Amino acid sequence: MLGLTICYDLRFPELYRELLDKGANAIVVPSAFTELTGRAHWSLLCRARAVGNSCYLIAANQGGLHANGRSTYGHSMIVGPWGDVVSKIESGEGVCTATIK
Repeated sequence: MLGLTICYDLRFPELYRELLDKGANAIVVPSAFTELTGRAHWSLLCRARAVGNSCYLIAANQGGLHANGRSTYGHSMIVGPWGDVVSKIESGEGVCTATIK
């Protein structure tokens, strides 16, 4: 079963534990981290949520420069239960795939 959170939810570990307690074995996190916070926190938080809950984290993050001047970080990834990034996209459009065991 998949759990679902969004963007800023990555900062609340209790939410992820509750999803796993309810039967999730992987969690999907669509996000729009800005360039600044993405560079500092994106990978760290994604890996921490996967490791802390021994689950896969499928983290799609918007990337690029937007019409309003805002810049988002990108670096979408799939993280395994040991914190290993098993698939990623540095920038631009693309597809991440992984076998979830």
